[in-house]
Amino acid sequence: MAALVTAVVLVCFGLGYRFYARWVGRRVFGDDEPIEVPAVAQEDGRDFVPTDRHVLFGHHFTSIAGAAPIIGPCVAAYWGWLPAILWVGLGTLFMGAVHDFGALMASVQNGGRSIADLAAKVMSRRARVLFLCFVIVVVWLVLAVFAMAIAGLFVAQPSAVLPINIEIVVAIAMGWLLYKKKSKPLVPSLVALVLLYVFVYLGTLWPLDATALGVSKATAQRGWIVALFAYSAIASVLPVWLLLQPRDYINAHQLFVGLALLFGGLFVAHPSFDAPAWRLPEDGAPSIFPLLFVTVACGAISGFHGLVASGTTSKQLRDVRDARFVGYGSMVGEASLALASTMAAVAGIGLVVACDLPGQGHVADLSWSVYYDSWAHAGANKASAFVLGGGAFLASLGLATTLARTVMAVLVISFAATTLDTATRIQRLIVAELGEALTLPVLTRPSVGTAVAVLPALLLTLIDVADPTTGQARQAGWVLWPIFGASNQLLASLTLLVLALYFASKKRPVLPLLIPMVFVTTVAVLALITKLRQFIDGGSWAMASLAAAMLALALWMLLEGGVAWRRAQVMSRDTQG
Repeated sequence: MAALVTAVVLVCFGLGYRFYARWVGRRVFGDDEPIEVPAVAQEDGRDFVPTDRHVLFGHHFTSIAGAAPIIGPCVAAYWGWLPAILWVGLGTLFMGAVHDFGALMASVQNGGRSIADLAAKVMSRRARVLFLCFVIVVVWLVLAVFAMAIAGLFVAQPSAVLPINIEIVVAIAMGWLLYKKKSKPLVPSLVALVLLYVFVYLGTLWPLDATALGVSKATAQRGWIVALFAYSAIASVLPVWLLLQPRDYINAHQLFVGLALLFGGLFVAHPSFDAPAWRLPEDGAPSIFPLLFVTVACGAISGFHGLVASGTTSKQLRDVRDARFVGYGSMVGEASLALASTMAAVAGIGLVVACDLPGQGHVADLSWSVYYDSWAHAGANKASAFVLGGGAFLASLGLATTLARTVMAVLVISFAATTLDTATRIQRLIVAELGEALTLPVLTRPSVGTAVAVLPALLLTLIDVADPTTGQARQAGWVLWPIFGASNQLLASLTLLVLALYFASKKRPVLPLLIPMVFVTTVAVLALITKLRQFIDGGSWAMASLAAAMLALALWMLLEGGVAWRRAQVMSRDTQG
């Protein structure tokens, strides 16, 4: 049954890309109209670099496909398999992929400007500043949580440390070959991929475990967090061709191989669903509406993707005809990852026997009912369902259990790391735009922008605050993580609003943008209000203040958009009259 459902969803993804993406591209976005792309017009060898469509697909795909499309479905499986799969499938085809494709096209048609910058053109200069402030806070949360997630996996799966760090060295060598020696990308990337898997195997033989030397887990995690932020700060100012592009291209191939193994193992194992189709939450657990639609964010629709599309990808697009493949196609690829994560959580998990879970410790015989016996455990265990359930799929193909779990852990960490360094670069560019908007030239300096991008996020990982849901002290980033889901979806709704205003000004049909915007706005506002009430009830006033500020910024932006829409309608009627 699980294999049949998977096959149906994958076919729907293919049909959506073949037909709906083409219709939206031509009718709404005008991707069949030739223009001089900013990567060519403003080429500078650092941020604006014309790039082969397959290499750029790798960059964009792996930048958006971080840990979130893995973690989100693993938590959302608490409500059963059917709601998560429906939201991943329908949300991707009619909302998320359209959002990403549209953000890329709008940016390319406006000199590589970000969506926040474009808000000034279609709404007001004030809206631009509001959008930039909202984005900066959201990206701080992304950086903090992804750094903590990677550090936690390094400690939990020390066999993944060696291959992940070797990949950086290999990517730099590959970037030099591609850009300086003008080599074709396919062969070097395949060699790099083989080297990566060699070191995955070596990592299982020689795991780099700091705790084996007497270092506590908490200290080891904080050490890795500092190292990760240092890496991402350096990577964000390097030329995009030196590390970001080649690393993402390698990771794209890694994901293709990983997905092929996951789905291949699923079809070989042919498991039944270990989870029910629908599960009513226990007392005290959140209801499925609106929480499902913000728990599974990046696997269906994500505002962060619009930042990647308009922040880095639009500056590398070599030909406007590549936009559908890169923009819409990458989101379909990420949805495939979210689908695999969901299947690992609702079917693969039933194939696992003994294991250790972050929220429950050692378990002698794992099943969905054990892993998801409570909402608290679902949230604490996070991506373990993907590592364990996905590892079981790989084991059905003949891989040793330890090696299979290491492959899964490397997959998760690789994509979280690519999102980490891409998000840092985007944050630097966003801070520079804010400096321009506020006439503060100091913020446009790369060193200052990088510091503003990294230091507040680092602070969120090092400071402990009381979690209002449990009363226990946790890192501030994890306590704020529930706000990220709602804020990220609000960012998506604001991006759709800007896109609707922009393409309406070009006399294009915008219902494919407005309908998703209304839905996503509704669930995001309700989810953020729910979290705000929890923070207030728990006496966490600092967290409540941040949630209230995010909500106020978003509502103000929506009001600005409504005024701009009304103004455009009046002008249109006056022109026709």
